[in-house]
Amino acid sequence: MTDQPPADVASLSYEQARDELVEVVTRLEQGAATLEESLALWERGEALAARCEEWLQGAKTRLDAARQAAVAAETP
Repeated sequence: MTDQPPADVASLSYEQARDELVEVVTRLEQGAATLEESLALWERGEALAARCEEWLQGAKTRLDAARQAAVAAETP
């Protein structure tokens, strides 16, 4: 992660949130962080994972709607 303050999770794209989540997991797995840093990383990771889930759920909703529209268009 960089020295810049973390971006607001709600403003991140799926790819940005996923990439940062990978960085967070890597840092946690290294085990070099203090307890306080580890807790902050964990909390950030939870927020990033939730953001990714929001994006994926939104994509699923859009795909479901597109499928339903396609089926409706095929039905006489």
